[in-house]
Amino acid sequence: VQLQASGGGLVQAGGSLRLSCAASGSIFGINDMGWYRQVPGEQRELVASITSGGITSYSNSVKGRFTVSRDNSKNTQYLQMNSLKPEDTARYYCKLDLPLLKRTYWGQGTLVTVSS
Repeated sequence: VQLQASGGGLVQAGGSLRLSCAASGSIFGINDMGWYRQVPGEQRELVASITSGGITSYSNSVKGRFTVSRDNSKNTQYLQMNSLKPEDTARYYCKLDLPLLKRTYWGQGTLVTVSS
């Protein structure tokens, strides 16, 4: 299984970006997806997650501004980021969990930079 993330870039504060993460390979059954972010010197933190049934959860820092979604027919997840703040600057990683196989896969990360 491979994950390919895209959509990062430079944006001014208050702007929007949409990240995508396409999964390829043998993906069957239940799979949960999510987005994490990391800045140098800090731990990777959960931003948002979505189950195979569409149940979503968000970190308090992005709730109301970010929306996670998925297209199961394309094995792709998205992160719509609105009202971006400089503190949202980080490398964003997508994640795929296959709980029945107890396997986790990560994308390569895409850099989001928000200027003030």
